[in-house]
Amino acid sequence: MEEGRRWEEMPTDCLVSIFLRLGLDDLTISVPFVCKSWAQASLDPGCWRVVDFRTLDLMPWSRFCKGFVSRCSLRSFSFSPLMEFVVDRARGSVTELVFPSSSSVSWRDLVYASVKCPGLKRLALPDRLMLEDELRIPELVGGWRNLEELELESKPSSFLALVARIGHDCRRFTRLRVSGLITPEDACVMVNCLPELKCLDLSKSYLTKTELGVIVNGCKSLERLAVKDCLGFEADEEVVSMASNLKVFDHRGSKLLDDFGYETDEPEHQTGIFCW
Repeated sequence: MEEGRRWEEMPTDCLVSIFLRLGLDDLTISVPFVCKSWAQASLDPGCWRVVDFRTLDLMPWSRFCKGFVSRCSLRSFSFSPLMEFVVDRARGSVTELVFPSSSSVSWRDLVYASVKCPGLKRLALPDRLMLEDELRIPELVGGWRNLEELELESKPSSFLALVARIGHDCRRFTRLRVSGLITPEDACVMVNCLPELKCLDLSKSYLTKTELGVIVNGCKSLERLAVKDCLGFEADEEVVSMASNLKVFDHRGSKLLDDFGYETDEPEHQTGIFCW
């Protein structure tokens, strides 16, 4: 309509209200390139509170990656330019950052995030890092003093040092997810260094009844424990009784290994979830 208002002339607060409902793909390769008013409105901090790279198809031939390469005049796609583009637009407003699980995330990307996202409350780290990068992860924690939740696809080689550093620097930390071989040292460091831990997810780990007991009895603030699809323990009456103080104890799919390495059958009456 000739007398209708043009989209680029919409009030900024209206544009922001719309952009808050968009995904990371649109905020990255669409909205900023429409016009100056849209690009400016998309810089509102609310648009960038949650940055989840796992919502994007990061295969080089995907529509998103081809669009990003074209918009930014790049020769080919790599994660670092995307990371910098998004974090720079967020201007320190990111509180939840989820790295891609298996993309080529570099140590430089992690350092960049630690500098540019000081207000992080939730962080999900990539699964595949170089060993030398894994060992340096604890160095980054000092930049995330407001961190409340950490998700690790697999247990890094620096897990003990990482938890100790979180306990020292992140006073509000309450939620942890990690998968791997849970050793006696791992159980002890979680008990001793994370006194405010409320939610713990160790699903798909190797976890014995002994380490499970150390965690359940030692983490005094623990309310929710997920140990789904674990090997190393069976949720018998002793284990269920031990976890009776928890609000939620989810052990679905967990099994015990016998002396020969074969899985034992779970009792048919087990449902896998106990809530008190």
